Amino acid sequence: MSALNRLKIFGSVIALGLLSTPLASHALVSSTEQGDTLKELIEVIEERHYASRRYDDVLAAQHFVAYLDALDPQRMFFDAADIAAFTPWQLELDNVGRRGDLEPAFAMFNRYHEKLRSRLEEIVATLPETLASFDYELNEYFVIDHSTMPWAPNAEELDERWRKRLKNQVLGLKLADKPAEEIPKTLERRYNNQLNRLDQYNSQDVFQIYANTLAEQYDPHTNYFSPRRAENFDINMSLSFEGIGAMLQIDDEYAKVSRLIPAGPADKQGELRPSDLIIGVGQGESGAIEDVVGWRLDEIVDLIRGPRDTLVRLEVIPGKGKTDQRRLVPIRRNEVKLEEQAAQKEVIEFTDEADQKRRIGVIDIPAFYIDFDAYRRGDKNYRSTTRDVQKLIDELVGEGVEGLVIDLRDNGGGSLQEANQLTGLFIEYGPTVQIRSAESRVWRDGKRRRSSYYEGPLAVMINRLSASASEIFAGAIQDYGRGIVVGEQSFGKGTVQSLVPLQEGQLKITESKFYRISGGSTQHRGVIPDIDYPSLFDPKEIGESALDNALAWDQIAPARFNRYHDYGAILPMLTTLHEKRAANDPDYLYLEDQVSIAQEARSIIALPLQQSGRLALRDSQESKALAIENKRRVAKGLAPLESLGGDEEDGTSEEPDHAQEPKTVQSTEEIADADQDGTPDVLLVETGRILVDAITLRPNTSLAGREPR
Repeated sequence: MSALNRLKIFGSVIALGLLSTPLASHALVSSTEQGDTLKELIEVIEERHYASRRYDDVLAAQHFVAYLDALDPQRMFFDAADIAAFTPWQLELDNVGRRGDLEPAFAMFNRYHEKLRSRLEEIVATLPETLASFDYELNEYFVIDHSTMPWAPNAEELDERWRKRLKNQVLGLKLADKPAEEIPKTLERRYNNQLNRLDQYNSQDVFQIYANTLAEQYDPHTNYFSPRRAENFDINMSLSFEGIGAMLQIDDEYAKVSRLIPAGPADKQGELRPSDLIIGVGQGESGAIEDVVGWRLDEIVDLIRGPRDTLVRLEVIPGKGKTDQRRLVPIRRNEVKLEEQAAQKEVIEFTDEADQKRRIGVIDIPAFYIDFDAYRRGDKNYRSTTRDVQKLIDELVGEGVEGLVIDLRDNGGGSLQEANQLTGLFIEYGPTVQIRSAESRVWRDGKRRRSSYYEGPLAVMINRLSASASEIFAGAIQDYGRGIVVGEQSFGKGTVQSLVPLQEGQLKITESKFYRISGGSTQHRGVIPDIDYPSLFDPKEIGESALDNALAWDQIAPARFNRYHDYGAILPMLTTLHEKRAANDPDYLYLEDQVSIAQEARSIIALPLQQSGRLALRDSQESKALAIENKRRVAKGLAPLESLGGDEEDGTSEEPDHAQEPKTVQSTEEIADADQDGTPDVLLVETGRILVDAITLRPNTSLAGREPR
C-alpha cells in the first residue's frame, strides 16, 4: 500500500474520530506484546491449520466482515457512514496483521465503544419520555434478528431500530406481568448497568475479539484464548469446579446456553435447555433476580458459579420466536463427578405383536470418560467408559436380555481412546476411525487384536447433540453392520484440535480430521441414522452445519474391514413397522406435534408491537400447546386439561430421569402412568421395539464368512 493511500485511509478514519486520541479517556490502544502475538498467531495458523490457507485478501475481507459482526451483530450502532470509513481496511488486514499492526482493530472498536456509550446515555436520559410515547395500538413489528438486515443508511434509521427495540422490551415486560411502575426502573437499571460496564473494557478484550474472529475464519473450532480467558472459566462451565454444568456463549445481548454437560447439575435438573437465553440470575431460594441482559459473559458466569450445595435461580426465555415466555429454573450447584458421568443400565420389557414378552437391555453413556490420573498411576481399577460398559453388558446378558440399546443422545464426546475401545466390545478386531493430518497423512486406530466381543443384536441411539467420539462409535457400528443406528442426524464435529501457546494467550487450532472406516468424514454431515426420529433441535441453530466456516464433508479411501450383517436388506421392513407403530402411539404423535409447533415458532421473524397482536400470538402458541397435550391425553383415556401450567400429574418434560438401577416396564402406557417416571421416553421404548423387529428379521442378514471389504 502506498504512503499516499495509507494517509487517505488514516484521514477518513480520523475524520470520524475513529482513532484513539489523548483527549478520549476511554479510547483503548494495543500493546507491543499484542502486536507480536498477532504476528505469531498468523504464522502458526498458516503453517499448522488443517485447511492450509494463507491469510490473504480474500480471508482479510472475511475477517473484516466477521469483526464488524462481532462488534455489532444486530446492526444497532454502526451506520453506512461508519462502514464506508472502515471499508479501506477491508483488503489490508492481512498486510497490517503481518506487521503486528492493530490500528484498524482498535479504531473500529473505539468507534463502536463511542457509539455504544452515546446510545446508552441517550436512552437513560430520555427513558421516561420515550416510554410515555409508545402507542401499543399501532400496528408495527419488531424484527427479531437484525443481523440479516443491511447496515442502517443513516442515524435516523438507527434511532428507529432502537425505538422498536425498547418498545419490544417494554411490551415483553408487560406481558410477563411486570408491574407498570417497575418497568421504567428495570430498564433504567439495565442500561445503567451496561453504561457502568463500558469502562471495564480493556485492550485484552479488543484483541481477544479481533484475534478470535481471524482464527474462526479457518473453522469454528479454531479459537484464540486471551490470558484471562485461558485462566478463567468464561464459556465452559467445566467438570473441574463447582457450578451448574453448562456451556454459555454470548448471543447479541444475552448469554445463551449452547450445551449442557452430561450428568451435570443443570442436566439432571432437566429444565434448562440448549438455546435458552439467560436474562436474570438470583441467589438462593429468595434472592432478588439480577437482570443480566447486556452483561459481559465472564460477569454472568461469576454470578452463576458458587459453592457446592447452594442454589442459583436462572430466569430464562426460549430462543428466537417466543421472547414473552419466561420461566425460572432453580439449580443446585455441585461438582460434576466421574461417577455421575458413568454409563448406567436399565431393562425395558414389553409385549410384542405376538403377545410375547421381550426384554431389551439399555446402556446410557453420557460421555466418553477415563480417569487419566489413575490410568497413568497404573491403578488396575481405573474408571473408564469401556470398563464400565463391559461390566454392564455382562450383567445384562446374565439377566437374559435379547439385545442391547446403546444410548448416546446428548453425548458430546470425550476420549478418542475410549471411543475406539468401546467399539472393540462389539467387533472381533479391526479399525475404528481414520485420521488425516494437514499434511494428508492418514493413520488408522482401532482394535488391534482378535478377542471376544458381544455378538448379540445391537441398536445405537443418537441425536443432534451426539458429537465427536459419539459419532466415531455410531459410525463404526453402522459401517461394520453390527447394529441399527436410530435417532437424528448427529452434530457433525469431525475435527481434532490442539493447544498452541503464544506470546500472550493460547491458540486452539484444528490440525486433523476424522474419517469413518468406510471413507466418509463425520465432519459437517455427522452420522445419518438408519431410521429417523423427530427432533426438537433446529439444525439451522445447533450442529456443525449451523456454524460459520465449518470445514466441508469429504471422503478418503475406505479401510479394509469385515461387515457382520446387511441391515440394508431389512431396513424397508423395519421402517414400515416403525411408522405403523408411530402412527398409533399417542406419545410419539405428541412428540411430532411438539416438533411441528417448534418449527412454526422458529419461522416467526418479527414480533407484533401492537399489544393485542402480541397477546393473540402468545394465546395462539399456548392454545396449540394445550391442544396437542389434550390430544395425547384423550388418546390415552385421560381427562383433558382446561389449561397448561401448574403441577400436572403426567408431566411434560422431554425425557424422564433414568434410575440408576435396572427397571422393568410392561409397556409404554405403564411408563406414562407411573408418577415416579414422568413422561415416557417414547423414543427409547420404540428403539427397543425396532431392535426386536430386527431380531425377528435378522437371520437373513448375516455376512459371516464373507471376504473383508
